[in-house]
Amino acid sequence: MRTECLDWVLIWNGRHLRKVLTSYLIHYNTGRPHRGLDLEVPKPGQGSVSAWDSDAPIERLDILGGLIHEYRRAA
Repeated sequence: MRTECLDWVLIWNGRHLRKVLTSYLIHYNTGRPHRGLDLEVPKPGQGSVSAWDSDAPIERLDILGGLIHEYRRAA
């Protein structure tokens, strides 16, 4: 968490730290593939669509002010 998140974000106070850590943990547990799980996410996202299920354009979702990008098919 430190090298992937906290080394790149200037933390202002305790409330900001909790917000950053919460956002990162949600991304880590629902959006980030894990090698130990055969590149699956620990908790599949709600309503997530496989990249091969649609011809819809791909949209980018910025997390933590653009520090992390998630990509998914637009609805």
